Formats: sequence, C-alpha cells, structure tokens
Amino acid sequence: MAKYSKRNNVSEQSKDDAMKIARGTQKPGQTKEQTKLIAQGIQKGIELYKKKNNEKSRELDKKLKKVSGQLSESPADNDCKDDEIKANNLPWILLALSWFGFVAYVVLVD
Repeated sequence: MAKYSKRNNVSEQSKDDAMKIARGTQKPGQTKEQTKLIAQGIQKGIELYKKKNNEKSRELDKKLKKVSGQLSESPADNDCKDDEIKANNLPWILLALSWFGFVAYVVLVD
C-alpha cells in the first residue's frame, strides 16, 4: 500500500498567485528571501481558504440531500399544495362575483 505524505500538495496556480501578490506588495529594500516567506504565508492563507470553502460546500451538500430526502418521503405536502391552489383562486372568484353583481345591479336598476 502506498502511504500518503502528511504534507499537502500545493497547486502550481496557488503558488503563482501567492508569488504575484507578494511581488505586488514588495517594499523597497526587501530581500528575495523575505518575499518568498511572504509568498509562503499568502499561499498558506489561500490553501486554508480553499479548505474552509470545501468544508462549507460539503456541509451544504449534506443538508441539501437531507432536505431532498425528506421532501420525497412526505406525501402530506401534496395535500398542502392543493389547499394553496384553492386559496389562490379565492380572490379571483370573489372578484368575478363582485363584477357579476355590479353588472346585474346596473341592468336591473335601469
């Protein structure tokens, strides 16, 4: 079996990004070693951010799967949807009845 190294393999893109940022913020008189140390710190920050972002996305995926599983298991929700549709039609029915009453009033009064 192959053993995995304890060090994280850092992507080349994050190394390049860290070096660009470090060079962009370089002060006059700063040595190359200091710039490399700053780039390493920025690189660690980028990797930490990526790890946290991945953890958040995994947690969201778990929650979505849990919620979607609950939605597919509950047939009582279909009854609620029918009630909502009936409740949404009530204002239109009342509007039609009021117009019908208005027209009937105008026709019968004249």
